[in-house]
Amino acid sequence: MDRPGYVAGLYTCATHSATLHPPRNSGMQETTLGVAIITKNAAARLAECLQAVAFADQIVVIDGGSTDGTIDIARAHGARVLAQTDWPGFGPQKNRAVDALTTRWILSLDADEIVSPELAVAIRTALAAPTADVYAVDRLSSFCGHWIHHSGWYPDWIPRLFKRGAARFSDDLVHERLVFDTPSQRLTGKLMHYSYEDFEGVLRKLDAYSTAGALQRHAPGKRGSFGKALGRGAWAFVRTYVLRRGFLDGRAGFMIAVFNAETVYYRFLKLARLGEKTQ
Repeated sequence: MDRPGYVAGLYTCATHSATLHPPRNSGMQETTLGVAIITKNAAARLAECLQAVAFADQIVVIDGGSTDGTIDIARAHGARVLAQTDWPGFGPQKNRAVDALTTRWILSLDADEIVSPELAVAIRTALAAPTADVYAVDRLSSFCGHWIHHSGWYPDWIPRLFKRGAARFSDDLVHERLVFDTPSQRLTGKLMHYSYEDFEGVLRKLDAYSTAGALQRHAPGKRGSFGKALGRGAWAFVRTYVLRRGFLDGRAGFMIAVFNAETVYYRFLKLARLGEKTQ
């Protein structure tokens, strides 16, 4: 899928090696780190996600109406679970999770993202003596069991760790971004992202992302058409498979290129239908 752009300052490299556990005291001045997660039917990877950030002082999970074991898993790992089922979009929902924390620092994660041991050390070390208000992490994503190193998916430096008040998520329905105006620094270690576990999940996300993308474009008055759908979809394939070297990811790279093309194609077809309904 196409990666959203992130509003950020100059990235500089920060290397960390020492291990330091933050104090577990109450109050925002003493408490160091809170983890903000949004979920809906995220039981598959949630336990692993939460175990990897057990060093945090607080964990808040904003649940959008799960019907699997998500809520039980979150509570079993010490997370505070809040139900918010009205679904305002990814950006606003993530801001709800941020606002529910009382910590000085915030790490925003998706339920299918796992903080590696090296990244956990880098986070704790950075917070022991901060040199920036925003830190970016190196995310490596998988597609149906294959780790992707091209296709526009990698490298994928994304800002996720920030001081309270220094950053906030955009209000986008989908492809939300962290907005901030200070330089960010990079942390060592990987954020392992299990983005598409199986082909069924690919199809579900294709439908969800194309719908959300159409609604997001329709709101400010943009319009779609069959011609736009065909042209933009074809370009998405070429950009992913050729320009972003998806062919180097083998069969998975080809599948991602097709997925991107279909997502864009259906996004503009759905946008055209929305325009017809408002005429």
